[in-house]
Amino acid sequence: MKKIFVGALTAALLFANSTDAARYFTQGDKIGSATPYGDNVKIGKYAQTSDAKIYYEVYGTGEPILILHGGGVGTPYELGKILDELKTSHKLIVMSTRGHGRSEIGHSPLTYEQKADDALAVLDDLKIFAPVQIFGFSDGAYTAYEIAALYPERVERIAAIGAGTLTAGFFSGEMKLSDLENFDKKFIDEQKKIRPEPERWQEFCNAYMNFWSKMNVGAETFGKIKCPVLLIVGDEDDHAPVATVLAAHQLIDNSRLCVVPKAWHTAFLDNFDVTAAAIRQFVNAPIETLTPAKKVEYNSKH
Repeated sequence: MKKIFVGALTAALLFANSTDAARYFTQGDKIGSATPYGDNVKIGKYAQTSDAKIYYEVYGTGEPILILHGGGVGTPYELGKILDELKTSHKLIVMSTRGHGRSEIGHSPLTYEQKADDALAVLDDLKIFAPVQIFGFSDGAYTAYEIAALYPERVERIAAIGAGTLTAGFFSGEMKLSDLENFDKKFIDEQKKIRPEPERWQEFCNAYMNFWSKMNVGAETFGKIKCPVLLIVGDEDDHAPVATVLAAHQLIDNSRLCVVPKAWHTAFLDNFDVTAAAIRQFVNAPIETLTPAKKVEYNSKH
């Protein structure tokens, strides 16, 4: 229970009552946002997929950005500080992905095709059929890649944090609720209150880890992505090591790369200023200016 377990513990903690403060898991007194993203039931809605209801919230006005949080026990609130900034200039569609927060688990096997279809169900529910920007972290970034590969007409650009090439077996182990509870019982107790199927949470954790342990993401996916992509990675990321994100950069036709100094997988928490500046520049740039970065060959001489 190593890489994916540790990554899951960086996800945000939501309180069951949207009038309460929210916090990151084990973050102590640090506050990410005054808005309880993912548990703002006053504005929350549901989109129906083939076998699950997917919860989402909408903030701001302007060109839309679909927001996809991290996996495991990730929640939209983990991105709260950046969302506070983005919603001043864009319309944010903030969804809780299948099996997370207020979204149902469903009964079909987990796949990225399924995750992509869930995201489009939310956009369809809002009658947004034109290409949109997508901002995804980790699992959310891989979902964004899949949407762009399968449905290129629905994606204008992607800002991705912590998601490079991936080979089966890189993530392995278990994710047990009892272990999560040992780290933060309040997280488990209050997440159970907002989940529509809390009794299935461990079942979902098992399915999620099985799904991730078999995942391969490489040239077949990245080679199909034609929209502009911003790849962001912390220089200390052990979930998506810099080399894997660089490899993805080499495989995507129209990409640019930002390595965030002194930052782990959660670069948006570890070095907010650098991460936010890169995202801000990318999402606000006129689409015609987002030309591909030059792909530089590796120096084979040592």
